[in-house]
Amino acid sequence: MGNFIKTQNVFSCGEISSEFYAINNSKGVSKLENMDVLQSGGICRRKGLKSIGNISTNAILVPFAISESEKYLLVFHNLSMDIYRNDVKIDTKPAPWTADDLPKLQYAQRFNSIFFVHPNYQPRILTKTANGFNISSFTFAANSDMSLNMPFMQFDDAKNVSITITNSDIDNNHAVFTTNVDFWNNNAIGERLLVNGKQWVIESIQNAKVAIVYTNGNFTIPVNPIYDWYESVFNNRRGWPCCVSFHQNRLIFGCTAFAPNNIWMSKVGDYNNFDVGSGLDDEAIYITLLSAQHHQICTIVSSDNLQILTSVGEWDISSSPLTPSNVNIKQHTSVGSIDNKFLPPQQVEGSTIFISKSEKDIRELDLDTLNQKYNATDLCVFSKHLMNNPQSIAYNQNTHQLFVVMGDGKMAVLNKYINTDISAWASYTTKGEFKYVSVLDDSTYVIVKRGNNLYLEKFDESCLVDATNNDFEYKISAMPLIVNGHIPKKIRVRKIIARIKDTKTLFVNGERMEIPDYVYSDDSNGFSGDLSMNLLGTEKNTMNPLWMLSSTEQLPATILSVSVEGWYEI
Repeated sequence: MGNFIKTQNVFSCGEISSEFYAINNSKGVSKLENMDVLQSGGICRRKGLKSIGNISTNAILVPFAISESEKYLLVFHNLSMDIYRNDVKIDTKPAPWTADDLPKLQYAQRFNSIFFVHPNYQPRILTKTANGFNISSFTFAANSDMSLNMPFMQFDDAKNVSITITNSDIDNNHAVFTTNVDFWNNNAIGERLLVNGKQWVIESIQNAKVAIVYTNGNFTIPVNPIYDWYESVFNNRRGWPCCVSFHQNRLIFGCTAFAPNNIWMSKVGDYNNFDVGSGLDDEAIYITLLSAQHHQICTIVSSDNLQILTSVGEWDISSSPLTPSNVNIKQHTSVGSIDNKFLPPQQVEGSTIFISKSEKDIRELDLDTLNQKYNATDLCVFSKHLMNNPQSIAYNQNTHQLFVVMGDGKMAVLNKYINTDISAWASYTTKGEFKYVSVLDDSTYVIVKRGNNLYLEKFDESCLVDATNNDFEYKISAMPLIVNGHIPKKIRVRKIIARIKDTKTLFVNGERMEIPDYVYSDDSNGFSGDLSMNLLGTEKNTMNPLWMLSSTEQLPATILSVSVEGWYEI
């Protein structure tokens, strides 16, 4: 038997999984719900949610900041896009994507335009002009002969396919392409081919071997069948790019259904031109990731280098400047990313944070001290229990918080302050389910399902409740007691002391702590100082926490430290 005094004055490790309860972690807790970890290491009750608007169907949020004074939040739902400015809906536009398409919709912004890609759709560009918003289809730059500056390739299933060219009875610009095996289908209509040095457009399909095509200008019919021919990379038959980014003033597309490990880069400053030309420094670049494993590119991130996140590993292109003759590409790690939905990697103080393919890791991709190799550190190694089928991710640079919406409707929140060595996970809950999260400027927006309805809301310092009338409970629980390296079999707590700041409500193990009455006036910030409570009783299940601080009252609370006095028996 012995006496103990246990003080916790920093909560920098956040909520810890139960598998680590045998470790004497003086900076972690067993429960941290609806609370934030401060830069100082203390904790406070989270902000409430402010109502912004209603949403008709499942949706995603896309931030669109054009300048410091012109910022929009885009809400994409079924075949439609709502546009919000200063939390007011100002317009609604038709959009080509259904609600089922939205999880795979990727985007990248350049000035006053956002480029959207989806594997089943021709890329679109949303542009803000003086006359409002406009969504248009992305097209490749045309030459004087009407050919397009687009990428072509010979797909694997076409390498043994020959084309015999014959005249058509339509006119001098049409021809008949006949293959040696069944090859064509109606999805090929409109597709461009590069055959015998000319671009051809498929006008119609007669049968699986015969296509009617046309070109611009005269052509010569070759004597022999042609095996060395190419198809346009992007089309309805072969698919459209899945990933998009901008890097060193090039538009970058990545991954299609038939070319999952390929990257295409535009000419410098000419985003509609993908002509490789003669390989001059500013001309387009095509890259194929070569590896013993099958790679599907999931996301492309423009950071200090061009980072390529695939289904089985993380690559980068470190070349600067990036030219056709200077492409230094390298695989660094083998974690892998999710390939069935878009969870945009987040830039956090020089690092790239992404969700691993296992959906149990939140990885931080950063260069080593020599700036030669990337590491992919697991940020949630002590908090795996909070990772449950991630659905959405966003980082708020102002609050130093990474938000991850989970499939169970909860939200895992990482409070990360590098300068004070804080990396603390907590969970957010509300009366309903969190469905999506996004950050615009300094504000964090969420889509919340309450009952059968979906709502757009945002975290607001002035709100103590969620969406006008939804209360929430905050709670924090201690780790199981370990004293002098021993795990006690019996504990008796004599006193608990909480040091608080600007607090108006606090319960310890379900019992209200007495706070002076004056703090409840509207002009009071709350009580700051030490509160104590004498607790008697013996605890034999020492896996239970020594204390739990909580409240269901919608009042502010900040906790700086907790001390416990008592005795134990081993």
